[in-house]
Amino acid sequence: MSNDNVIEVKNLTMEYSTRKGNVSAVDNVSFSIKRGQALGLVGESGCGKTSIAKSLLKLLPDNAMIQQGQIVLNGKDMVPLSETEMRTHRWSEISMVFQAAMNAFNPVYTVGDQIIEAIETHLPKVTEAEGRAKIETLFRMVGLAPEMMDRYPHEYSGGMRQRAVIAMALSCDPDIIIADEPTTALDVIVQDSILKEITALQENLNMSMVYISHDVAVIAEVSDRVGVMYAGRMVELADTEEIFIRPIHPYTYALMQSFPSVTGPKKELISLPGEPPDLLHPPKGCRFHPRCPNRIEQCDQEQPEWKDYGNNHFCACWNPMEVN
Repeated sequence: MSNDNVIEVKNLTMEYSTRKGNVSAVDNVSFSIKRGQALGLVGESGCGKTSIAKSLLKLLPDNAMIQQGQIVLNGKDMVPLSETEMRTHRWSEISMVFQAAMNAFNPVYTVGDQIIEAIETHLPKVTEAEGRAKIETLFRMVGLAPEMMDRYPHEYSGGMRQRAVIAMALSCDPDIIIADEPTTALDVIVQDSILKEITALQENLNMSMVYISHDVAVIAEVSDRVGVMYAGRMVELADTEEIFIRPIHPYTYALMQSFPSVTGPKKELISLPGEPPDLLHPPKGCRFHPRCPNRIEQCDQEQPEWKDYGNNHFCACWNPMEVN
């Protein structure tokens, strides 16, 4: 593992066990994140983005299991660790901003008490007074008045709850934070404000981030690198500017054509026909081939190789866009 990498994921495969069989939600995915770097994971619903996030934290439901691979955090593989051992790494080294902010807090305790509990659990040397002082600092950092810590979750607006969840994720000074759809269900003005605050915090604290979203525009705004997911597999990985200027995989290209641009001439948005495959019975070869306009015979039979196209730009495709 490079000393620059906070986390390195190698050949990660995670499956859900169901009555109908095993569902491979994350299939042989690899990536690394340097200190201070932000990686965006983008793709349609059900492509495996949140399953990757839960795997990194090992917050998996009872019917899920990591089948193979490594999750190397600060030089230590998290996969073999027990639940008790993982608790020493969660929040203090890796934490998460969950998608449903209202569900992140217990309604019968004040928000401040719940954040203090997290601090005391993972940083036992911190006193309650020091914890409250830390929360006041965090609340100011995320744009909340310090006195809000003594209020209950129902007294917060949606945007305020999201800011409080971010403060909670920061409370134990982690090296990396996973933000799963951090602006879902918020209006666009609040979305923009929160994204700017997260980006500023990341830069000021030199944290690493994983952003998860189906919104390509959000990922473009906040990420240094972008990983494109499809049906449990990562199909393309590159620096943000590179992947927007030169998408190589046909699925990535289709994603780029499906959202409007605020600059340049107006263009007709293009939708991608068909649906993602059933992961109980995924298609042979490339999982995108039933919907792919660039499909060739090889796509039907063989899983494409992960290839370096230069400029730290990787893609798995037998008939990439750049050769057409």
